Amino acid sequence: MDMTDRPRKVIVAVAPVGRSVEPPAINPLTPEQVAVQVVDCARAGASMVHLHVRDKAGKQTENSTQFSRTLDLIRKNSDIVIQGSTGGLSTLSLEERCVSLNDPRVEVASLNMGSVNFGEEVYINRLPDIRYWAGRMKKTHVVPELEVFEVGMMPAVRDLISEGTLMPPCHFNFCLGFHWALPADPRSLFFLASMLNKNESWGIIHDGMRDMSLLATALGMGATVVRAGFEDSIFFAPGKAAKTNPELVEKLVSLVRQIGFEVASPAEARAAFGTLKT
Repeated sequence: MDMTDRPRKVIVAVAPVGRSVEPPAINPLTPEQVAVQVVDCARAGASMVHLHVRDKAGKQTENSTQFSRTLDLIRKNSDIVIQGSTGGLSTLSLEERCVSLNDPRVEVASLNMGSVNFGEEVYINRLPDIRYWAGRMKKTHVVPELEVFEVGMMPAVRDLISEGTLMPPCHFNFCLGFHWALPADPRSLFFLASMLNKNESWGIIHDGMRDMSLLATALGMGATVVRAGFEDSIFFAPGKAAKTNPELVEKLVSLVRQIGFEVASPAEARAAFGTLKT
């Protein structure tokens, strides 16, 4: 078979813990609840999970006890790629925001590429902050996923590459739909994608998603990572909400396959991100 005839592999990611989740969805908060859903998501086709360090009530914290316990439980039944977060609106310090990097099982981490208005708040990610987190990722051998909320963050990435803070090839994640950031619109995707170099991969987050149409558009444009989960939305179609995260993953995996692509395994996701951690 010619290489061009092989189905493209897509990484399906899941972000399982929501900020404010309403019925019929049941927000997983404890390590046991999160781990059960993550393992079921992996069985449904997810190859990467995005996790914040949270306490039992779901609030972001610098105490990684619950986070490590969650990873213990996940690793008993799944080799899904672990992506830690350095983001989230909080009053945590720079070091506290990247405490997930202290766990050697974290292979990929979100790295926010600038500050942006989030509703009535300001999501602060200064360039000195970015350099600090990027440096911590280098020391812990964690691959950064560059989170882009505004187009102006793209030239910032280029400067950070030129000064050696970031090392190509870069992996981008276009974050659309956040209140007062770039809108969840195909035109936003076209604009952002036009600023990529040929060897740069990208994915998408659709915050407040009401259906998966924008994810489908991203897949058609060449996205290598698409994400679902309660952190983004409980909906998979207008008026149709999932009770659990695996339901969302099943819908997204079905979409990927109906378009004609295949879902990547955790091993294939590791190869795509350039990480060999286990």
